[in-house]
Amino acid sequence: MFIKARSKSAELLILRSLDARMNLKANEQLYYLNLKKGYEGEVKFDSLIGSLDHNCLILNDLLLECNNTTFQIDSLLITQDTVIPFEVKNYEGNYYYQDKNFYICSTGKEITNPLHQLNRIETLLRQFFQKHGFNLSIKGYLTFVNPEFFLYKAPQDEKMIFPPQLNYFIKNLNMKPSNLNSLHRKLADLLIKAHIPESPYTRLPTYHYGQLRKGITCAACQSFLLIVSERKVVCDQCGHKENIQTAVVRSVKEFKLLFPDTKVTTNTVYDWCQLIKSKK
Repeated sequence: MFIKARSKSAELLILRSLDARMNLKANEQLYYLNLKKGYEGEVKFDSLIGSLDHNCLILNDLLLECNNTTFQIDSLLITQDTVIPFEVKNYEGNYYYQDKNFYICSTGKEITNPLHQLNRIETLLRQFFQKHGFNLSIKGYLTFVNPEFFLYKAPQDEKMIFPPQLNYFIKNLNMKPSNLNSLHRKLADLLIKAHIPESPYTRLPTYHYGQLRKGITCAACQSFLLIVSERKVVCDQCGHKENIQTAVVRSVKEFKLLFPDTKVTTNTVYDWCQLIKSKK
């Protein structure tokens, strides 16, 4: 049962908007695309873990702090005897494992070892539990969700779950007995309460109103190629249709996300939306 749903972070939403409205630098766009791909992988994992018949509690996107150190958990499963943090990776392509490190086959470039990330999560989560008086076992997994990922020389490490193993892993979880009680729910409530809603580590480019392209974008494909009728906007690129009032409200929410300290006025909205001919 999902008791903390996943949603796009403000950082991802802002970068999505900026990508459509300005020319991001190469490193900024790469960072945005990696964030986007990571989120898509997490959503894919949610669809798998959500199919559990197992009696468990699922919390997504937790950002916690322990001993003045923050740590992020992609997905957390609370079962009868074990708490399972998942580090979800949406890597694509061929990698290899050597000397306890991960490398990209095509370039030989070393990447940050995701197993180290998982071990850090386990350590800090264990300290968090001890601090709050919980003594449940913790066993994390590094989960690869992209079917086009392959790791050569993969170690026989039970902490890794590869794409062909995901369904089997879910099947095994379903076979284990899990009777939850008030202690498990108390832990879940504590984790939700302790969650830090805004990450202190966002990496946003500098931008200002004057440099951004104005206009309503398509809700489906981010295109500016919209045709406005009396009641609807229709995307000339993908065909998506949207009620004009819904489109304006969505566009205003985007403006408020980008410029939270700027007062929203009729003139501002009129200038921001561009396509709307009537201020009324």
